[in-house]
Amino acid sequence: MNTKDMITTSLLLAMGLVLHTIVPGVLGMKFDLLLTFMFLAILINPSFKNMFLSGVTAGVLSALTTTFPAGQLPNIIDKIFTAFFVFLLIKFMKEKINPIIRISIISFLGTIFSGVIFLTSALFLVGLPAPIEILIISVVLPTSFMNTFISSIIFKSLYRIGPIRKIISSGNASS
Repeated sequence: MNTKDMITTSLLLAMGLVLHTIVPGVLGMKFDLLLTFMFLAILINPSFKNMFLSGVTAGVLSALTTTFPAGQLPNIIDKIFTAFFVFLLIKFMKEKINPIIRISIISFLGTIFSGVIFLTSALFLVGLPAPIEILIISVVLPTSFMNTFISSIIFKSLYRIGPIRKIISSGNASS
């Protein structure tokens, strides 16, 4: 992982953290923009090292800014497992699907996976304020739709940048 890759990942996660912190929730849901930017960081540089570092970093940053009572450890667990899940999705879909559709699928499935992992770990570690099924239906699914919409808009903006388009299309960040 070279310096350019680390800076790109750091900038994406920093933007996600800032937006995650300042964007208010809607109807009790808060779309996880840090999660969205973690997906983008892994997509732009799909190496195992970047995936692991992005997951750990996003988990720690998310733990520092969580509004869920005692949600620090569940946030770290969920981001690490979600980073690995998204990494596998990216490797599976590599160059088989249009990049815009690919980020939409990755964002939708990644957000659902993240929400289920977060709620499951929170259930076992600290408890939940409502049954897990209700939280998945009322929070995770709507959030996954919002994250998908937002990630596709952000991705389209990034994709217009020539060097980013080349990296994403080739699936290799070390160009």
